[in-house]
Amino acid sequence: QRDRDEVLVRFTNGSARVLVATDIAARGLDIPNLAAVISYELPADPDAHVHRVGRTGRAGRSGLALHLFSHREHARVAAIEAKLGKRIETRKLAVPAKVTDKPVPATRVTICIDGGRRDKLRPGDLLGALTGDAGLPAEAVGKISSFDTRTYVAIDKKLATVALKRLREGKIKGRNFRVRPIE
Repeated sequence: QRDRDEVLVRFTNGSARVLVATDIAARGLDIPNLAAVISYELPADPDAHVHRVGRTGRAGRSGLALHLFSHREHARVAAIEAKLGKRIETRKLAVPAKVTDKPVPATRVTICIDGGRRDKLRPGDLLGALTGDAGLPAEAVGKISSFDTRTYVAIDKKLATVALKRLREGKIKGRNFRVRPIE
């Protein structure tokens, strides 16, 4: 569960740009501003398809749902079209001889502080330590996620080393906490 929480924190705060998950791992995820869902296998159940692609384009926003499927799965496409009451646009995937695109790098780094709600460490305490004692500009600090025993914070990649150094050398709420980057 801790690994799942860390991966989700990294994805939602922008320090990981891509999330790969099985249908089981994706259950219960509510990720705002999800730009796209790409499925490499169509579900046998059309309702599962609707649930899966419902992860994108929420709250009036637009989103993209792409499915990679083979000729063997055309019956599944037909079942999804029947469920939706509309035709799904299909195209043959052109596979280039050589792929030169590189993944878009993350702009943030996630830092883990081994202290959380049980330690009475609040997101505001961490923000104060980063923008006060550590001297980081507020814009460099991203989403702060607090759990019982850990707190995660997204930091601008350019200032992550400075943030780590200052958090390790200083105190948060008068206490020393173990601080490390999440890779």
